[in-house]
Amino acid sequence: MADLDSDIEIPCFFICPISLNIMKDPVTLSTGITYDHDSIEKWLFSQKNDVCPVTKQVVVDIELTPNHTLRRLIQSWCTINAPSGIERFPTPRLPISRTEIIKLLKDSKSPQLQLKSLKRLKTIVMENEKNRRLMESAGAADCLASILVNVDNNTMSSPQAGEVSDDDDFVSTEADEAVSILYHLQLSPTGLKSLYGKTGDFVETLTRVMERAASFKSRAYAVMLLKAMLDVAEPMQVTSLNPRFFMVLVQILVDEISRKATKATLKLLISVCPWGRNRIKTAEAGAVPVLIDILLDCTEKRVSEMIIVVLDQLCQCAERRSELLKHGGGLAVVSKKIFRVSSVASERAVSILHSVAKFSGNRSVLREMLQLGVVGKLCLVLQVDCGRKTKESASEILKMHSRVWKNSFCIPYNLSVSYPS
Repeated sequence: MADLDSDIEIPCFFICPISLNIMKDPVTLSTGITYDHDSIEKWLFSQKNDVCPVTKQVVVDIELTPNHTLRRLIQSWCTINAPSGIERFPTPRLPISRTEIIKLLKDSKSPQLQLKSLKRLKTIVMENEKNRRLMESAGAADCLASILVNVDNNTMSSPQAGEVSDDDDFVSTEADEAVSILYHLQLSPTGLKSLYGKTGDFVETLTRVMERAASFKSRAYAVMLLKAMLDVAEPMQVTSLNPRFFMVLVQILVDEISRKATKATLKLLISVCPWGRNRIKTAEAGAVPVLIDILLDCTEKRVSEMIIVVLDQLCQCAERRSELLKHGGGLAVVSKKIFRVSSVASERAVSILHSVAKFSGNRSVLREMLQLGVVGKLCLVLQVDCGRKTKESASEILKMHSRVWKNSFCIPYNLSVSYPS
């Protein structure tokens, strides 16, 4: 490698404006300035800059054009100066071009070339951020979404006479590849929003993928793609989600297809539950007992925290509190997680107990809270250093039912004097 501090005079146009080293793989930006490929790629894609470092112009076309003439000049110069210790840079592998991506997308619409093209596109999208940006700008998202919609429509079409419907299985290698590429594209907010309007009800299509795809990976990718889409969706799109959407999400949790899918599903529920009737739809899908079952065996703090947040949202309504109380481990596991997960989880767990005590606190429930050690845990909350809101909720619960619990053996002696009356 050439050293800029050596006695050899290096032509100034061999030097990358970013790294200030000789360019191994010179590429020219749409602004006309040439940089070393690795340096400008890092500038544009890793550091998320959108301007040319030299001209300060906004880079609209992100394609990097190889400067073959300059590369050959540099290689020749390195060969001539080899006796002085200058190493010749090997010829770099040609980067993927926008033209090649567009051709692959066109071929992916042909039944004969579709699978081969999708496999090639998957290889490209997995290589680097530059390829992902090129593919998005070339319209890959709309093309891939259309493939998924077409596969879905073909799967769901009515069978001909004498045929057996394959309606219960969303089995398609093409669909697997398409949803994988769409997820790994890591679309921009604009790209994610466009999926709603250009391909019909794409949320419904992804719901079918989550429900029926033969591959667990495809189901997981569909969940995570939906999470990204709904993060940038309009409120009306979030409030109009089909009840079946929530049933499929709950089934994803039951199947435990992957840690990523579980986390994405919980994040999805947290983000959509506050909107419209989504909380009711989630609960009617049977989420409460499923979440409690997972929480009972869960050792991962982040997952536990998200489950408690969802349960807190659901327990705002009477029917869901009833489901929590009917579950043999409901109250116990919520109480147990206080101080064992995070400050957020502790606050939400106490909030759940507050909802139960305030709106469902009949004699049998209060007795159960006492027997399970819930009251003792609430007393502990008052003694330790935790959030103000958590302490206030715990204090209010104890004050609410002080006549029932005041003489209980679980109340610490040092609190008996100050215990709310």
